[in-house]
Amino acid sequence: MKSNTELPSSLMWKAIVTCDKRYDGKFFYAVRTTGIFCRPSCKSKTPNYENIRFFDNALKAKQQGFRPCKRCQPEQSADIYEPKQEIVEETIAFLEQSYKEKISLNILAFHIAVSPYYLSRIFKEKLGVSPLQYLERIRIQKAQNLLLDTSHTCTEICFQVGYKNISSFYKHFKKISHCSPSQFRDKCGGKM
Repeated sequence: MKSNTELPSSLMWKAIVTCDKRYDGKFFYAVRTTGIFCRPSCKSKTPNYENIRFFDNALKAKQQGFRPCKRCQPEQSADIYEPKQEIVEETIAFLEQSYKEKISLNILAFHIAVSPYYLSRIFKEKLGVSPLQYLERIRIQKAQNLLLDTSHTCTEICFQVGYKNISSFYKHFKKISHCSPSQFRDKCGGKM
């Protein structure tokens, strides 16, 4: 463990172990085994003491080859720091771009660089639905648009929006739209 700061390393270690927000911005710590640096209040797993280095600022940690943590985002100002909201926004952006692909919670969490449990918990906390429920909403919205704007069959639309089978598509469509895709097209097609 190497320190580049004025604070005693025992005090900094205690701040890390207790995730003490009062030390955010006063120092940063990096973990050699992961190559990531964090702010003291980061809720990630506490690293082994022998694997950490302390830094005065985020720039020094980056200059030493460490990447910023996606969970605590140490490069953000402590005043505007809202890690949960940024993770949710990053997740939404990924889902909007990749809705046609096969996406599981594990794949999504890996892409966002947080645990599946943590991602699911904060997504539900912020939006009231799981990431996969949100993905279903995106797919059904895209399907509704295609039903109204194209002459594609329901089966073609099913595969265009990322479903692998028609029964799953119909089940989710009916759950969200309260009607079948054909009924939706009949009901709403003339009104648009």
